[in-house]
Formats: sequence, structure tokens, C-alpha cells
Amino acid sequence: MAPDHVVTLCNLMNQLVELHRHNIVKINHSVMELICAKYLIERGYQVEIEKPLAPSLTCDLFGVKGYGSLIVEIETGFVPPEHALDPQTYLAARIASKIVRYSSFADKFALGFPPYYFVQFPEFFAQPTKARKKEDLINIKKLCDRYYRNPPVSLKEIETARVHAVYVIDVDSASVREVDPEDYIKKAS
Repeated sequence: MAPDHVVTLCNLMNQLVELHRHNIVKINHSVMELICAKYLIERGYQVEIEKPLAPSLTCDLFGVKGYGSLIVEIETGFVPPEHALDPQTYLAARIASKIVRYSSFADKFALGFPPYYFVQFPEFFAQPTKARKKEDLINIKKLCDRYYRNPPVSLKEIETARVHAVYVIDVDSASVREVDPEDYIKKAS
């Protein structure tokens, strides 16, 4: 890794340590952020962590390369106790809501997660907009509204949201594997 990349990564690490001290981030999530940030930096991105996008919306990683931007949202699969009886539905809504809320703030949007957590997200978000079905759009709206109504996601936001990449982040080997979202969904089915 180039010396300037090491400095950048150390600065990101120090930011995460400070956020952890204030109980804003969790350590397992932060480790995944750093591994993914390193991966992006090595590919020419300038990376920010925990970047505010709107008054109540902060993304995990925001990268810029040339004239393009990328948001990566890291998911660990954590389910809060209040959703112990509906974890699968809760997580599906959480992921769908994140895709919808974050993807409009960058040219590309990606999900990052560990290899042992199978993230379920609607195939709708991996498809080109022309291939999408209206009934899927309505079902995603209903799913998101079940858990996220303040503010609710709009049909227009759902319609334009897209997952461009999936990053499988292996903490044990400190590596990232990029997977095409459609391929990921097909292999997981």
C-alpha cells in the first residue's frame, strides 16, 4: 500500500475510534468500514467515513473517483430486540429502505457485508429500470412503510434506486470481494 494511502487509512481509523468513544459506531461495523475503505482507496477513490448526506442521514462510506461518486452501506445483520419475532422481514425492510434512501446521493450505491451474512434485497434493485415491474415497486413501498414511515419513502425514490455492487467483506483475511448484484441474487437463490 502506498505511503499516502496508509496516512489516509490511519486518519479514517482515528475518526472511527473517536466515534466509537462517543458510542456512535460499533467496533465490528467500524472494522468492516476500514477494510472496505482500504479496498476503495487502492482503487483510486478518495474516501470519507460516516459522511452526513442530509440532516438525519449519514452514510458509512462515501467515495469519489474522477467525476463519479459511490456510497457503500455496511450491514452486519444486527437485529434489535424489538424485532426478535420478525427478524427476516425487519432486515429485508431495513436493506430496502437503505437502498432507497441512500442511492440518490451518489452516482453508484453498494452494499457491504460479511461472507457469513446473506443479505436479502429485492432483485428489483439490481435490475435496469426498464426491466422492473410495477407490482414489485408497490410491494417494496409496503415493506418499507411497515417499518420506516418517518419520513416515508416515495414511489419515485424506489423507482430510481439501484444497487450497483455488492462488497463481501471478510474481516478474518482483511479482504473484499466485489460481486455483481444480479449474480449475487442468483447464487443466493
